[in-house]
Amino acid sequence: MSDTANKNPINPMKQHGAFSWNELTTTDMEGAKSFYQKMFNWQMEDVSGDDMPYMMAKIADQQVAGFMPTPPEANGMPPMWGGYVTVDDVDTSAKQAIELGGTVLLEARDIPEVGRFCVISDPQGATLSLITYFDKS
Repeated sequence: MSDTANKNPINPMKQHGAFSWNELTTTDMEGAKSFYQKMFNWQMEDVSGDDMPYMMAKIADQQVAGFMPTPPEANGMPPMWGGYVTVDDVDTSAKQAIELGGTVLLEARDIPEVGRFCVISDPQGATLSLITYFDKS
């Protein structure tokens, strides 16, 4: 790593194109919690909202991933990890994905107090979530 990189670290939650979050969608929250606690020594914190259960995985108080139950609109989807890439404007990026031959699988919507996201697939069918975080400064 160069000296410049050490002096100016990238903030993945503000850097367009950076992977910034990982999230497990699962049919068994308790089973996943038990497995990943033992596998990686993650500490788990329940941060469920009024409308959805959600668990945060942490290492030394640093959030590293989230866990959520499979949403109704994805019924039948196998449990899977998904990555989020930060973009400057999620709506603009969703349109760009279509222009480049991709598909929007889940239209842009807000995650209260977090940001705005959508789910796309590339022309080969690989899926990815795009997110623009709300400015908390």
